[in-house]
Amino acid sequence: MTARDPADPPPPAARPGDGRPATPTQPHDGPAAPAHPHDGPAAPAHPHEGPAAPAQPDGGVAVRVPCAGAIVVDGEGRLLLIRRGQEPGRGLWSLPGGRCEPGEDAAAAAVRETYEETGLAVAADRLVGRVERPGPGGVTYVIDDLACTVTGGTLRAGDDADEARWVGAGELATLPLTDGLLAALTDWHIHPLR
Repeated sequence: MTARDPADPPPPAARPGDGRPATPTQPHDGPAAPAHPHDGPAAPAHPHEGPAAPAQPDGGVAVRVPCAGAIVVDGEGRLLLIRRGQEPGRGLWSLPGGRCEPGEDAAAAAVRETYEETGLAVAADRLVGRVERPGPGGVTYVIDDLACTVTGGTLRAGDDADEARWVGAGELATLPLTDGLLAALTDWHIHPLR
């Protein structure tokens, strides 16, 4: 976690009844998720439906790790992205986001991760979509991507992000993005305007 600039407002926390979508908290057993679960190839099959976690060749059950991403668009129609500073995906651009902490729902995780990685306080508005990404050892990262609105803060890279910035449509097409990100944004009709 990065130290907060005292001049910036604290990030808002999602609370029951505050109008933000709540997603069920899921256990966090198994290996730690990467800081950015959008890294890696797209999982086969439709991510919103499908069977329960499949059995592994060793007879164990696959671990599903809940994660969250923040889809933040500014008043000029630009999308907020961060450039990964650590593996996996070092040097690639992605949405702010990461693994849900124990007891934390996707809305709260999106708010926390956005603040840690970009310095911007956001409010989580609604679930836009869900993707699944395979991880090491049979782990599947289940990523709920939420529309978020900036409520304060100052844009700066923090935590595991080397850079954070607003990106327009022309630039989005030229950046090296994490696998599956552009396809998901396109499927969800999230297109920067400029």
